[in-house]
Amino acid sequence: MTVVHPISRAWITNGGTGAQNYDEFADDAEITDIIKANPHSALAVEMPHLAPESLGKSFLESLPDAVVRLQRDQAEEKYRQAEHVVVLYRITAPGEAPAYGLWSMVETGQISTSADEPGLVIRNEDVFISKVRERVALAEAVNTLLSPVLLLQTGRGEELHAALAEAIDASGEPAATDVDGSGRTHAIWPVGPGELQDRLLALAGGGELVVADGNHRSLAAQTGGLERFLAVVTTPASVFIQPYNRLVSELPASLDELRDRLREAGATVTELPRAAQLPPKGTIEMYVAGRTVALELPTDPAGTTVENLDHALVERVLLRDSLGLDPGDKRISYIGGDYPVEWLRGEVDAGRAELAVLIAPVTVEDFVEVNLERLKLPRKSTWFTPKARGGLVLAEIR
Repeated sequence: MTVVHPISRAWITNGGTGAQNYDEFADDAEITDIIKANPHSALAVEMPHLAPESLGKSFLESLPDAVVRLQRDQAEEKYRQAEHVVVLYRITAPGEAPAYGLWSMVETGQISTSADEPGLVIRNEDVFISKVRERVALAEAVNTLLSPVLLLQTGRGEELHAALAEAIDASGEPAATDVDGSGRTHAIWPVGPGELQDRLLALAGGGELVVADGNHRSLAAQTGGLERFLAVVTTPASVFIQPYNRLVSELPASLDELRDRLREAGATVTELPRAAQLPPKGTIEMYVAGRTVALELPTDPAGTTVENLDHALVERVLLRDSLGLDPGDKRISYIGGDYPVEWLRGEVDAGRAELAVLIAPVTVEDFVEVNLERLKLPRKSTWFTPKARGGLVLAEIR
């Protein structure tokens, strides 16, 4: 019996509503600019307080505006209804192999966050509870899920990949397409009840599913008491992981003090005569005041594999022990791989941040291995590419 199911009542875009997910931005002003340019962007509903006409309201105060915007988009036929469907999904870009996925609903009760918690859906990262509360409040207000959790099918990924490619090749023109900011084309094909839908659902639910993107959304489904959550089930061959770096807006110590504290903690600290760049695994690079410093942070011989990952060492040794910053400190910004190293250095040079921390990406293989062992990754340590786009397929939840 599969844990992946059709969407009972879907709202499928007719075009023009697609958007990056709400948590993919380094600056809220970017979201406002996108909504200003396209009022039908799903971001106007996902982040209602950042729509131009709602600026100044809190997230909770702006939820009635989100309801009005979604109802307007549905009334103006920006979306069309479909019953008991799954949706084929393909993402293409020049020079990249196609990525495939299946829009569907997944059982919330299958979410597992530890080795002693049964379930086929593995959530792998710590979360910020304030973001979870916002997602719960939004779902309750609009009665709809607007962006999916991205799940990796680890058991039958190769079979699912082949089946999705075959089904899409046989399906003709897509029902809708959307081009994202990086030039990738997102295309969708609804599939109603029948043999193909049953076969795809069996493959999508045929092994353990790992949350690749959407940890907050999956916890929001649990917190909000939803029986199922909206997901795109994809395959390991469809994704890769980009760096997930950090910016610190205000340093609580000078560079010299920071270097001394790091050395006292057992780190090797080396100043480099060049601009900071993405380092190899096992090395961290910092960029501060126009200077580049390479770090080899001390590992814990008694620690787990996860506790000695570069992202965990940055969180523990650099941010917590040396700078006294909790991971949720507002001075820390988590910057995904869509923002290049040059952009991070530019933020420091322009004075909008005092420190950039550059970290090698986790590999897909390491990610899957860690999750199948039911270990938990540090916050914001994986930036999967390509990401499923919000606002293409919505799921009514009651």
